[in-house]
Amino acid sequence: MSMLLELESFLKKDQIKADEESLKYWGKDWTTYFDVKAAAIVFPRSVDDVVALVKWARKSNIALIPSGGRTGLSGSAVATQGEVVVSFDQMNKIKEFSPVDQTVVIEAGVVTESLQEFAHANQLFYPVDFAAAGSAQMGGTIATNAGGIKVVRYGLTRDWVAGLKVVTGTGEVLELNNGLVKNATGYDLRHLFIGSEGTLGFIVEATIKLAPQPPPMKVLVMAVSGLEAVMKIFAQFKTKTGLVAFEMFSDKALKKVLENTGLPAPLETAAPFYVLAEVETRNEQEEEKALEVFSHCMEESWVIDGVLSQSEVQAATFWRYREDISESLAKYSPYKNDIAVTISKVPPFMEDLDKVLSQAYPTWEVVWFGHIGDGNLHINILRPAGMSKEEFVKECRQVDVLVFEAVKKYKGSISAEHGVGLTKRSFLNYTRSEAEIELMRGIKKLFDPDNILNPGKVL
Repeated sequence: MSMLLELESFLKKDQIKADEESLKYWGKDWTTYFDVKAAAIVFPRSVDDVVALVKWARKSNIALIPSGGRTGLSGSAVATQGEVVVSFDQMNKIKEFSPVDQTVVIEAGVVTESLQEFAHANQLFYPVDFAAAGSAQMGGTIATNAGGIKVVRYGLTRDWVAGLKVVTGTGEVLELNNGLVKNATGYDLRHLFIGSEGTLGFIVEATIKLAPQPPPMKVLVMAVSGLEAVMKIFAQFKTKTGLVAFEMFSDKALKKVLENTGLPAPLETAAPFYVLAEVETRNEQEEEKALEVFSHCMEESWVIDGVLSQSEVQAATFWRYREDISESLAKYSPYKNDIAVTISKVPPFMEDLDKVLSQAYPTWEVVWFGHIGDGNLHINILRPAGMSKEEFVKECRQVDVLVFEAVKKYKGSISAEHGVGLTKRSFLNYTRSEAEIELMRGIKKLFDPDNILNPGKVL
């Protein structure tokens, strides 16, 4: 019996796609350097469907690739070996809402922005936010422990998951923590699945905590004299204001955004680096305090120019200078790296890394930006004109070694928020010890003994 006929024995025909266009569309994520080779795409509509899929895959020795909004940048959702892609597009219900607990139960395919809108309609707030919120699905954001722009104030996805329902590699359904605030009954397996990239089990439902709606915000864009000044500015805003976000981008990044969007420059003064800070302003006193901190940074010559948003529209425009960077770089087919060190080590780390890259590739254009408030940097190396994709990737793999050696020196992470997937699995030892990796292999084997769930990813 063919694979498609076997799938039709427990799924409906309209839950299966095998045409070439669908295989290419659902078989990849936002990484662009892998050849896609999927055998079929399936669309479960219930937990029972997922259980049936896993049990069939285990019996048939077929690998399954979980697929959400496919906005990842590590290759975690890419099918390259004839796997069956499991799309959660049709498991997208927002289910039970508890205004008392301030929690909501959702299916894995709920888009992050839809959850944010649901929270807002109920006078609450889901604070994990990022540029891809309009397409990223919650199952994927949980599986990669997404961070985004408000980590300084609200933390990571992990901090907002009160419970999970997962299907393991044996087809067993686990209900983890059940939305409890306190639960001191041994190992909290929920946290193993958060950030596991679909290698231990498929997240099918989640109980998500919601926050009170945030107070009014003001956004400042500041031209900065140098890297050392960035952290001094951060310390001032972190200790003296209700800081929600603190982002940095280079002049090269800003120029690409201005070229691509036609937006006006935020400031008359040019600088090598810019900082965007979002602060809570419940009242006039808090706004005045933010301005006092800004004035102090100007007096110390850390900031050489700046502007404070005067409306929500202007604040949204200021955010575009940061959030439109990736889109503005897309036409250059950039090779991306997403790394992290402790916050205090960001300036020396960036200086070391900039020297390494400048010496190794003096003619290449490197664009920096990042969530400086949590030590997360994004490095984008733009593909030189005339260089083939294959040659560029080969060269960038050598760049990876230089970058990750610097990360190891500073005891940082080779992947701050985009995961390991295919792109960084061979470099895992730069961040994790051999003992840790062996324990991870043991955990993988325990939950997925036949290695059918996203095989070859992470490990």
